[in-house]
Amino acid sequence: MRKVGIVMGSDSDLPVIQKATDTLKAFGIPFEVHVYSAHRTPQEARQFALDARKNGFGVIIAAAGMAAHLAGAIAANTTLPVIGIPCKSTTLDGIDALLSTVQMPSGIPVATVAINGGANAALLSAQILAVEDGDLARRLDEKRKKDAAAVLEKDAGIAARLE
Repeated sequence: MRKVGIVMGSDSDLPVIQKATDTLKAFGIPFEVHVYSAHRTPQEARQFALDARKNGFGVIIAAAGMAAHLAGAIAANTTLPVIGIPCKSTTLDGIDALLSTVQMPSGIPVATVAINGGANAALLSAQILAVEDGDLARRLDEKRKKDAAAVLEKDAGIAARLE
């Protein structure tokens, strides 16, 4: 199975990334995590992206706040799928990062999840990898069924409480 590369612009993004790594671990998906900045370590970020395919990655998650250029910088240097996680900041509550991540120029796509959406970034990574991995696809289907059952159980519980 190919790995998921996870890059965060700052170690302050770790709580968001932790949700992604916990989700990947639950599915048995291998991953690597790095701190590279689009602005402070542009050469390292670029090299990571350029070498990602040959280093066994199948998808890359990039998390950053504020200007949030990391996902775009990574995507500019690889044709692997890149998933951006805009991270909430103290000034604009992550809206700045969301807009920076989602507004990519034609030809350099970045899939973007919700602000602080680490778990969904991992699930989208799993879905991408599951295109070629039937066992992983089966486990994703099982999770969806389990999640649906939990909602229906809550529905029944609310109905019983309000009768």
